[in-house]
Amino acid sequence: MAITNEHILNRIQAQFGAQVLSHEEPFGLLTLVVDKEVNVELVEFLKNDAELQVNFLTDLCGIHYPENKGAEIGVVCHLHSFTNNFRIRLKFFMPEANPSIRTLSNLFPTANWHERETFDFFGINFEGHPNLIRILNVDDMNYHPMLKQYPLEDPTREDKNDTYFGR
Repeated sequence: MAITNEHILNRIQAQFGAQVLSHEEPFGLLTLVVDKEVNVELVEFLKNDAELQVNFLTDLCGIHYPENKGAEIGVVCHLHSFTNNFRIRLKFFMPEANPSIRTLSNLFPTANWHERETFDFFGINFEGHPNLIRILNVDDMNYHPMLKQYPLEDPTREDKNDTYFGR
């Protein structure tokens, strides 16, 4: 019998209650926004639960929503249960002033590289990470390029006529 998103959500809410801040199912993918303080406990619960058996970290990345005051920076985890053939997305948000969350590299070794890339591009500190250094950008870079803090285009350009681009 296939495990439904409703059943997964009920199991998680029974365990974590009010720490599950919201949920939705875009395109059938159960997506939870959860308090960042329980990120390790939630992933550990999903991994070790005898019924759910979430055994694969598909992806971990950062997101930046500058308009969400107090929760501008987020970490998104995509997890998969090969045994039960379901996927789940977890989102953890934090303030831009202190983008810090605990590492998942102790639960899933592949998180080591995902977290380093996320640190490199978004500046998110993964507490307890064994080697949190830049992975793709140069070491002396003093900014994080995926943060939406920079204009998309050079405002000093004079050779570009926006009417040709539908603006």
